[in-house]
Amino acid sequence: MKISVELTLTPLQDDFEPAIKNFIKKLRASGLTTIENPLSTQVYGDYDQVMNMLTNEIKNTLEALESGIMFLKIVKTDRSNYKPSF
Repeated sequence: MKISVELTLTPLQDDFEPAIKNFIKKLRASGLTTIENPLSTQVYGDYDQVMNMLTNEIKNTLEALESGIMFLKIVKTDRSNYKPSF
């Protein structure tokens, strides 16, 4: 089953940028299709592959933070090729 996942990491600390950049670099290095924009990062691929990678990377990222929030949305389809038609 293919999925699309949108993630937003919000570190609740003054020095927040390094944590966000490190998390995005880990997602890029996963080999999965990863698309970034100013507000979130999307990851696309097979459910088991995406979720196994995210389980590890989210845990590692949150453990490295003083405090933080991870927002996550999952869609049951690969939307990586979406093009607006309007």
